[in-house]
Amino acid sequence: MSAPHPIPIRHVARAIVLDPQDRILLIAYASVHAKGPDGEPLRFWFMPGGGLEPGEDHVTACRRELGEEIGRDDVAIGPQVAACDGPFHLFRQSRDARERYFLVRLPDERVDTSQLAETEDNPVIGTRWWPLDELRASGERVEPAGLADLASDLAAGTIPARPRVLTWHDR
Repeated sequence: MSAPHPIPIRHVARAIVLDPQDRILLIAYASVHAKGPDGEPLRFWFMPGGGLEPGEDHVTACRRELGEEIGRDDVAIGPQVAACDGPFHLFRQSRDARERYFLVRLPDERVDTSQLAETEDNPVIGTRWWPLDELRASGERVEPAGLADLASDLAAGTIPARPRVLTWHDR
């Protein structure tokens, strides 16, 4: 009997992108593994970002991903404000994610997501600028758990002294 194969570790950089109105930019995906209560693929919202390429640090990867996914590689990458580590199974390729989240404040709401679907391994439903109060009240699944509360703190100018530890929702 062989031991189960561990899922691969993937180091990831993501951006908590806020616009001048303190809305957060999120991407909606359809899970290829999990089903919602209606039996359809589970929809979840996630931040722009992705895996580090060889030789990249998290900040460099974050900037590259912002260029690829939202057409904004021209912005300053702020401090790391959170992390989320552990198995994540909603994307096509399950991974033991080592995610680092950076604050990015855009000077305007201009984004170009025309290339987004080509860079993702899960079906992309769309993107949206979410007002934070509306996001928290929506009942939508946002990964990781606690992201809306963290984004509200960031919008209010509260930067954690140490990156906040977030967790994935249970399936």
